[in-house]
Amino acid sequence: MTAAVLYGSEDLKIESIDIPTIAPDEVLLRVQVALTCGTDLKVWKRGYHARMIRPPAVFGHELAGTIERIGADVTRDFRVGARVVPSNSAPCNVCLFCGKGQSNLCEDLLFNNGAYAEFIRIPGRIVQNNMPVIPNHVSFQDAAMLEPVACVLRGIHETEIQPGDTTVVIGCGPIGLKFVRILAGRGVNVIALAKRASQAQIAKRFGARAAFIAPELTDPASAVLALTEGGRGADSVIEAVGTPQTWEWGIQMVRRGGIVNLFGGCPRGTLVELDPNSLHYREVTIKSTFHHTPRFIRDALETISRGEIRSSDFVNAEIPLSDLPRMFQHMKNRNGEMKVAVIP
Repeated sequence: MTAAVLYGSEDLKIESIDIPTIAPDEVLLRVQVALTCGTDLKVWKRGYHARMIRPPAVFGHELAGTIERIGADVTRDFRVGARVVPSNSAPCNVCLFCGKGQSNLCEDLLFNNGAYAEFIRIPGRIVQNNMPVIPNHVSFQDAAMLEPVACVLRGIHETEIQPGDTTVVIGCGPIGLKFVRILAGRGVNVIALAKRASQAQIAKRFGARAAFIAPELTDPASAVLALTEGGRGADSVIEAVGTPQTWEWGIQMVRRGGIVNLFGGCPRGTLVELDPNSLHYREVTIKSTFHHTPRFIRDALETISRGEIRSSDFVNAEIPLSDLPRMFQHMKNRNGEMKVAVIP
């Protein structure tokens, strides 16, 4: 089969490799579409991911496909040719964190990569717990958004956002814009903070009440506060960038008793200065939402199935697998692609 094999930092080769063999509890999928994402771009730049992939390896994790082969011990009622969308992970369901309902923090969280290929092996744990069947009316490309949508939905849940709330979304990349689209569609007053004019325009099109271009503002926090009731601040803030400055902005923009979700992870070793007096006496809650759980995988498919979010709003290029190395070089310079559909 043809696959994109990562050998190291920005060293990606399109090669012919063996079709994966499967264990009795696994399935083999024919990839119908794979989507690029910010994590894959980071992996391509760095040449590895400590928890998910070590080269040389096929990578990519947002996909939808059809079942090509089923292991003899698979107990779910699958059939060859079924349209399915596998999650990129599955918890063990037996460790301390799984027992406490925090399976995203599972001590043996199993990750799976290999979407940028004609075929992909799906481990038994994902087959059993985290690979739903795609409804007939949902396209492969829409279904392939399952994983990032699940992460966004869990972020919304953890931030306790309700219809009628005012929520600031800092960062209008693909993840931030998914927050904008879903929240605005659910009756939340969204204020978006973007890096570029094009992102701000999309945020408004997705339903944001207002969208600022952060580099053009002298004081982003004051600009946002002016749009909140009595200048008190937003009910909640979703920080979807991952820098000390944007983390600090988030805390400055939230009202007393509000919640800030530091959704964008900062690089290892980053230090952030916070005002403990402001946090304590304003009773600000800080959360950090990492990854998803099987519950939100199911919720994401229902959200996509209802049409709350569509891949056509985010995927603005379609390429064959052979063009993937060139596309990553193009995306490295942030040339406007939000997501790219890769067709093996």
